[in-house]
Amino acid sequence: MVGVNIIAILIPLLPLVGFLIIALSGKKMVAEFASFIACSAIFLSFAGSGYLFYKLWNLPEAERSIAVDLFAWISAGGFSASMSFLIDPLSIIFMLIITGVGYLIHVYSVGYMHGDAGFNRFMSYLNLFIFFMLLLVMGANYLVMFVGWEGVGLCSYLLIGFWFKNQDFNSAANKAFIMNRIGDLGMLLGIILIFMQFGSLQYTEVFSKAASLDPGVSLTLITMLLFVGAIGKSAQIPLYTWLPDAMAGPTPVSALIHAATMVTAGIYMVCRTNLLYALSPLTLQVIEVVGISTALWAAVIATAQHDIKKILAYSTVSQLGLMFLALGLGAFSSGVFHVTTHAFFKALLFLGAGSVIHALGGEQDIRNMGGLKKHLPMTFLTVFAAVLAISGIPPFSGFFSKDEILAAAFADNIMLWPLAVITSLLTVFYMFRMLYVTFYGPVRASQESMAHIHESPNSMIVPLVILAVLSTVGGLICIPDSMGGTHKLALFLNPVFAGSSEIIKHHHLSHTTDYEIMGVVFVLTVVLILMARNYYVTKYRIPKDDHDIKGFKSLVLHKFYVDEFYQAVIVKPLYSISEMFHDVIERMGIDRLVNEIGNSAVLGSRGARHLQNGGIGFYVFAMVVGIVLLLTIGFLK
Repeated sequence: MVGVNIIAILIPLLPLVGFLIIALSGKKMVAEFASFIACSAIFLSFAGSGYLFYKLWNLPEAERSIAVDLFAWISAGGFSASMSFLIDPLSIIFMLIITGVGYLIHVYSVGYMHGDAGFNRFMSYLNLFIFFMLLLVMGANYLVMFVGWEGVGLCSYLLIGFWFKNQDFNSAANKAFIMNRIGDLGMLLGIILIFMQFGSLQYTEVFSKAASLDPGVSLTLITMLLFVGAIGKSAQIPLYTWLPDAMAGPTPVSALIHAATMVTAGIYMVCRTNLLYALSPLTLQVIEVVGISTALWAAVIATAQHDIKKILAYSTVSQLGLMFLALGLGAFSSGVFHVTTHAFFKALLFLGAGSVIHALGGEQDIRNMGGLKKHLPMTFLTVFAAVLAISGIPPFSGFFSKDEILAAAFADNIMLWPLAVITSLLTVFYMFRMLYVTFYGPVRASQESMAHIHESPNSMIVPLVILAVLSTVGGLICIPDSMGGTHKLALFLNPVFAGSSEIIKHHHLSHTTDYEIMGVVFVLTVVLILMARNYYVTKYRIPKDDHDIKGFKSLVLHKFYVDEFYQAVIVKPLYSISEMFHDVIERMGIDRLVNEIGNSAVLGSRGARHLQNGGIGFYVFAMVVGIVLLLTIGFLK
């Protein structure tokens, strides 16, 4: 196993080395060499992950775990933590997603960012992002996970605000960083409570002790606090507003954050801690409510957005909500399955949107597009495949993963099933709205944009084609039993979720019921596609200008004024309090005290300097006075 251990170490190490080489070289390194180093590092990490996946796949179920101890990291009193990795079915699936999709995004970035003054810096940040995300999913304890957790937060700040000369982009980066700090505080408190409860942060020790403990308030509190961290990192209500604003960064950053890295961290953490959550039914119910509420809320908002990247951003928030719904229902393998398929089609959607933006010279408003189907044929075909996948059209990948979540909701919480179906149907509507308004009808782009329109270079098209293939066939790895298939992913993940599966008892649907659910949803999906086509293609009703939209549509367009509410209720009062503290405590208190001390020192020094004025007569006089005082004191004694 020595060779396996070395490969496991190299997987996160290579992106870190790539980051250091490019970052330390600065602008001295030519862009071509920087892109070669950055892409090669991620490709080798992907190859190593594939090798470890092959090794685990061929091991007996009970032995599908590889522990890699690097060194003793912290030892203080009764606390100790090691820098160690745990390679098991859950971590390897995420490693493949991170490095595989991450590699395609790196290649795409070579074409998209070509000619940018900060190209080398951008590629180094991408490498660093992949390193921290790998550290997060590979860590064998909560402390290593938390280092990766904070690292991806840092990288998101650096990449969202990459074009830092634009103050709006800086504000978006600050918003993402600060809102994630709120969630991270909950995460950190949860980790502290884990150590207090179990005396260790190692996954194996925590879970073995948890299985023998009676579920109690402390376990519920731990899982709730950890979930607060997931709410921040995976953009759930109420900490979701940072993710749509994260579109300020270059489009490859959006694809990386939404598909392969940061937002999946919360899903991974809950899945990794599945046993503790299974022992905390109240927390699972909270996850269900937050997940379905976020999914429906974000889907409604997406129906009225005009910025192509904002549509996709709210789509990500909504899809993450469905994943959390699956986790709340205890269907952990279904949640991981949807993470996998979502990585394919959401990366494709963002990169396809980037291809459109690249072709139109930076235009992002779908109202200023139209008719791009004939000008960008490869972009259109690949984006069309992604839209079919996210809409759940068989046999595209999203159909299988979405059906699993809907079936789990129908079987275990029938009250949530209609809400999940509505969310799914809204997804169909806003995705085909985006497709039809962008690619169909007459061209509405400006002459300036159309003057240089062209299909993207091969470095951008090839990743789109590969992701389109994965979005099309990726779901076939988990064909449901009702269709005569085998859920290979669930079987592979069984060692990770075996403990929680014994606690959470699921209801299984008959094949007939499963067919009926799929049939109903499919018919409604087709109806919505035809309605969207009739509205946006046949009748050619392009979304109105913002000032012409009234009523509920205006409310949805402005995202229910949640950002404005946060600004009025939280941000402005905090600014007012900080100004008060600045005026009262700092200026009138600290500054005045310091100034008074300074003035006293100045006055004292003015008097004392006469003692050292250099005049011999004064020195003789002072000596005589001193002698007289000494004699007087001696006489009095």
